[in-house]
Amino acid sequence: QVQLVQSGGGFVQSGGSLRLSCEVSGVSSDYSLVGWFHQAPGKTREPVSCITISDGRSIYTNSVKGRFTISKDNAKNTVYLQMNNLKPEDAGIYWCGADKITTKCVSDALEYWGKGSQVTVST
Repeated sequence: QVQLVQSGGGFVQSGGSLRLSCEVSGVSSDYSLVGWFHQAPGKTREPVSCITISDGRSIYTNSVKGRFTISKDNAKNTVYLQMNNLKPEDAGIYWCGADKITTKCVSDALEYWGKGSQVTVST
């Protein structure tokens, strides 16, 4: 059974940093893509950043470029999202999603999901 175990998140002041972790069950190389998605209150889940497991290529939504960094540790079967210079608009739930076939960083395309991590950013 595929499981994505998320950790990290929490409360931070504007300008602060947080790191999210997503440990995938099994072997990370079994997955094609792992990504992070953001859901603001009352909004739909939107892609933040994704990384393709085979070659490590990453993409970011424009609003986080230069502030967020996605990375993977194959030995730990874990994908990280380092979030720096956090802004109030970054607050919400962050979801880790993964798939074993697609490399599309699209919420509807991913089959597996973590349970979400709350991020609160104070002004």
